[in-house]
This record gives sequence, structure tokens and C-alpha cells, in this order.
Amino acid sequence: MLRGVLAIFVRKHMTSERSFLASERNSRECEGREFCTAVDDDRSPLSGIRVLDLTRIVAGPYCTMILGDLGAEILKIERPDSGDEARRWGPPFFQGTQESTYFTSVNRNKKSVCIDLKRGKDIIYELAQTCDVLVENYVPGKLKQLGLGYEAIAKIAPRLIYCSLTGYGSYGPYANRPGYDVIAASLGGLLHITGPKDGPPCKVGVAMTDLATGLYAHGAIMAALLQRAKTNQGQWIQCNLLSTQIASLINIASNYLNGDKEATRWGSEHESIVPYEAFPTNDGYMTVGAGSDSQFLELIKRLQMPELADDDKFKNNTARVKNRTELLKILRSIFKKKTNREWSVIFEGASFPYGAVNSIKEVFDDPHVKHINLVQEVNHPITGKVKLIGPPVTYSYATNIVRSPPPTLGQHTLEVLRNILKYSDNKIESLRAQKVVQ
Repeated sequence: MLRGVLAIFVRKHMTSERSFLASERNSRECEGREFCTAVDDDRSPLSGIRVLDLTRIVAGPYCTMILGDLGAEILKIERPDSGDEARRWGPPFFQGTQESTYFTSVNRNKKSVCIDLKRGKDIIYELAQTCDVLVENYVPGKLKQLGLGYEAIAKIAPRLIYCSLTGYGSYGPYANRPGYDVIAASLGGLLHITGPKDGPPCKVGVAMTDLATGLYAHGAIMAALLQRAKTNQGQWIQCNLLSTQIASLINIASNYLNGDKEATRWGSEHESIVPYEAFPTNDGYMTVGAGSDSQFLELIKRLQMPELADDDKFKNNTARVKNRTELLKILRSIFKKKTNREWSVIFEGASFPYGAVNSIKEVFDDPHVKHINLVQEVNHPITGKVKLIGPPVTYSYATNIVRSPPPTLGQHTLEVLRNILKYSDNKIESLRAQKVVQ
């Protein structure tokens, strides 16, 4: 049984001689290639897994992109003519095109297949029978109306893992509402705790609720694949934005549920740890966190304020939280005296964590970010070179890589219909003429 489980995810011959960072080897072997298959068959954890991707926007595409990085074949089903809504989320667009940079960020390693779901239902049925996973993020009931809900698909593909991502789940007062990140973040409390202490609620700079839901879905799919290897049964996975957001409240939720403590906005400060915030400097902001008393002692030593250690108001974290206003006033006045670069030199080698608040340009100019080669380039058939943020996880044996650029709309329709479903050219042309496929 265990051997069957491992066969899906881990290939044989995991010897120490071949153990090294996959990202480094892959960057060498795949450099300059439009579609990298250098190590696909041998070491890709999800090689041989095929995913029928009916998702659009962010959460679903982010989930399936992660599966694609790990070697799964992703068949991205899009509407003829318009495709995924995120294709039009711009500007910015790539110069001279209508390809949005937004779409590019979550849709690498996929094949675009244009099928009208209403009139091409039978094609979806046939594809589902060749796939291991189906992922969708329609409003609950929408696909059921089209005959593509879980019950209908499970009848013809009982081993299929069917994953639904929704705004609020399939039951409850909000079930039929469309779900967007900022709305779920609002209802789920994230906006209430985000923003200046005395200011209005603020959204997070990226769609964190969407991304967290995509990550939950990816992990759930991996677990279901493991279980299927033991049971030979598919199942229905349901993830939703609101539940994900509430689960992500962690200590804030626990403080309320167990301590009856309502949360407030703290800006960059921390409710339970002091000091822990972004301090204004001479030319920007420097974030510092002292999560232990020893770290605080080292911080004030490097700030050349060791006498603070003798003050009972700051002797431990509980005291510092109680007297945060007085302590932070002192620390903020000190931080303003030097630049981020100067503080970085002073803090080098410290036991406490620290870092400048970087602009996006500064992020990608950072020497550490450059060193880890997180930014990768691929050749796109329309836009030319496209820069992508590669997978943040590396394996000693398995591959987790950018394999191909985001697809153009309908780029792989012919390939999939011909090679996977074995349709004749005459049948494909007939479907095109009827605008069932594109």
C-alpha cells in the first residue's frame, strides 16, 4: 500500500549522490527553452497527473499553477473569444499586446483549451475521464445547471478528485453570492485589523485571501491523491474564501474566542510583542522585531541605549507591552537618526530579525533575492521574454520549476482534442465552425 502511495509522488532511486537543490540544476538544464522537459519524467512529483482546470481569476489559477510547477499537466479550459477574465485585467499589458501582466503571474505551466461549457459539455465529460483532478471556482450550483457538477462528473469518472473553490461554500445564507478576495477579507475580519491605528480599514496589498485559499486547495488535492492511491476512490473537495480567511486569523481569533478580546488595527505594530514594528528612519522604514527578552537586550545595546535594560517598565515583554507608548517614543526617536543602510550595517549579525521596508524595485535589486535566482525568464510566443517569480519551494530530489510560459488563448485546443481525445480533423473543424471550441 505504501509503495502505491509513493509511486504517485516520488520516483525511485533517491540516492545521496543525486541530492542537490533542484532549482539550481533546472535553471541550467532549462535555460533558454520555451518548454522545459529536461527532468519532467524522472523527478517531477506529479508527472503523469492531469488536471482539468475550469478556474479563472486568482485563487483557482494559483492552485493549479502550483500543481503545474510540480509536473502535473494542466488543461486550462477557457471561454472562446474572451477567456479568463484576468487576461483583460490591465493596464499594464505587455507592450504592443493585450496580454495582461496580471494573467501572466498565475498561469504558467498550463495549456489553454477554449470550449463553450454549455455546448461542449460532452467534451468536458470526455476530458474528465482522462484526468485525475478537476478544479473549478464557479458560484455553487452553476456547473450543476450545466450538467458538470460533482454528482454528474463522479458518475462517469469515479476516481476523479473534484475540487470546488467558492466564496462562501455550498450552503449557508451567503452560498450563492459571488466571492472576491476583498469582500471575503472584509467579512472575515482581515480589513478590520489592517491599517493605521487611528485610520480606516485597509486591504492588504495583494489578494492574500485568494492566495491562501489556493494554497489550501493545493494541499487538499495532494492529500486526496494520496488517499486515492490507497482507496482507488475520488472525492469532492470544497474550499472557500471566507472559511480560509477566518482560519487565517490565528491568534486574533483565539484572543476573541478564548479571551473575549476584540481586535483593533495596529498599523505595523504588534498587539502582543513590543518592539515589533516598522520604525521611521532617516530615509525610509526599518522593521525590527524583538520576540524575546534576550533579543531586546541586544537591540538596545546596538542602539547604544543599554540603560533601558535597567528600567523595570521594560524588563520583560509583558512590561514592554504595558508601557509600549513610552518605549516606542524613545525607540522611534533613535531610529530617525540614521538611514536604512546605516542601520543594516549596525544590525548585521544580530540575533533579532530586522529588514528595511523595500519598494518593489528594491525587492528585486536586493542581493539575496538575486542570489537565490527566484526570478526566471521564459519565451512567450507573443510577448517574447517574460519574467516570472519561480516556485519558492525547493526539493533535494524532486523538481518544482517553471516549465512553460502562460498560454495564449486557445493555444492548445487543437493539440488536446487531437492527441488526448483522438478527434479527427474533420470533427475538430466542425466543432470550430459551430463555435463550440476555438
